[in-house]
Amino acid sequence: MNEPSTDFLYPPQASSPKRRRGNGTRSPSRYSSPDELAANCDLETPTYHRRTSSKNLSRTSAETPRRSYDGSPPEDSPDELDHTIHTFYRRNTWSRNLPPTASRHATPDSPTRSEISQLTPPQAPASPPTSIPPTTPLPPPIEEARYLPYKSKMVLEGHRKGVAAVRFSPKGDMIATADATIRTWETSTGNHLHTLEGHLAGISTLAWSPDNRVLASGSDDKSIRLWDAVAGKQYPRQLLGHNNYIYSIAFSPKGNMIVSGSYDEAVFLWDVRTARVMRSLPAHSDPVGGVDFIRDGTLIVSCAGDGLIRIWDTATGQCLRTLVHEDNAPVSSVRFAPNGKYVLAWTLDSCVRLWNYHEGRCVKTYQGHQNAKFSVSGAFGVYGDEEGEVPMGEKKAFAVSGSETGEIMWWDVVSKAVLQREMAHDGCVLGVDTWGKEGVALAVSCGLDKTIKIWERVAETESEFVEEDVVDVEIGVAEHNGAEGGEMDIVMKMEGEETEV
Repeated sequence: MNEPSTDFLYPPQASSPKRRRGNGTRSPSRYSSPDELAANCDLETPTYHRRTSSKNLSRTSAETPRRSYDGSPPEDSPDELDHTIHTFYRRNTWSRNLPPTASRHATPDSPTRSEISQLTPPQAPASPPTSIPPTTPLPPPIEEARYLPYKSKMVLEGHRKGVAAVRFSPKGDMIATADATIRTWETSTGNHLHTLEGHLAGISTLAWSPDNRVLASGSDDKSIRLWDAVAGKQYPRQLLGHNNYIYSIAFSPKGNMIVSGSYDEAVFLWDVRTARVMRSLPAHSDPVGGVDFIRDGTLIVSCAGDGLIRIWDTATGQCLRTLVHEDNAPVSSVRFAPNGKYVLAWTLDSCVRLWNYHEGRCVKTYQGHQNAKFSVSGAFGVYGDEEGEVPMGEKKAFAVSGSETGEIMWWDVVSKAVLQREMAHDGCVLGVDTWGKEGVALAVSCGLDKTIKIWERVAETESEFVEEDVVDVEIGVAEHNGAEGGEMDIVMKMEGEETEV
């Protein structure tokens, strides 16, 4: 597996410019660094080196890197700008015109240097200074962010069949789950809010609109339906056009478009307002398992059983990039990273792969779970900002996925280390989603055992007192209280590259 190149993560710095004298020779300044003088030198000519040239590479490696001084003023400070090449020559010329025994600050009555040397008695040579061992203490070692595990908070029951899809609302105050019907839940209490019925077959996918009000569902009845999640009612228009089962849907960041992938091997781009197909993409030669929008809505990613992952331009419908692994395993689900620079893909060879689609290569592979039959999905998350995790404020990203063994696995995105492994359900875990804001980190999972589990990450001092609550929808129905929430900000560090995801 190829790691990200250092040239990509750390671009090579340009060589330091040198000051040119009038006779055409180069020489460094006696009082200022070449960087300071080059800012005001009209004779300086920039030199560009090609990275592929072996001659230029050897020349660049031999040059001296730019010097830095602790506590020095910025490059545009008056102290540096005042010392230009013109003032440098003017001051030196004025000092050279002085008599050899004169001083710049001498007065007519002041003694000369020769007179001072005659009046001053000779002194013994100073002894060499003794070496003093350094007393500056070494800086303390940098503490790595410690991962606090998720603990099961409550179990939601009420579905009559295996739960195929689960999603947090954008504000995190509601959870939507689906088998042949859709149920919405209050996140904080686990109370059942609404049961949405209307599909004629099983539901495979759910998606929330960015405004937290509209819920979209894709079903095996070849339709996409829109629901008012707050009122618990269905909108009159359906999105019809696919010729087979609908496996995956996603809202655009503005909420005006929906992308869908189907068993008919096509990807459709819908106008939500008119409920019509804006563009049909003949995307794959096998059923499309997953689709997603990038964070700004300009790109779409799709995957299929043919082992291909394709990046599409939303405006033109043009395929910009095709990603394929050498194993060519069927790809069942796909998601853009929150920073928009990577794609996370689930394949039926028990692997989750992170792709740099700009370069067209797989940068990370996460293993340890089992996935060879079902369409398993997961999500990104962040850790390192909770109380008890050190150092505070240094966020790191993780990837989470379900497994056909009933487990949920968390991996560190950069190191690929398994952060946590929990037995969650009796049977395959089909879906996992995450949400977090201001010290609150939640996860939710669903599986073939007809249950939904809500997970919460708490400090170690509180983890012993977390008890698992079981909430049955037959007990009662609670009204929806719009809790404030929001999206999670993630910072990924890929081999030294810090990126906000």
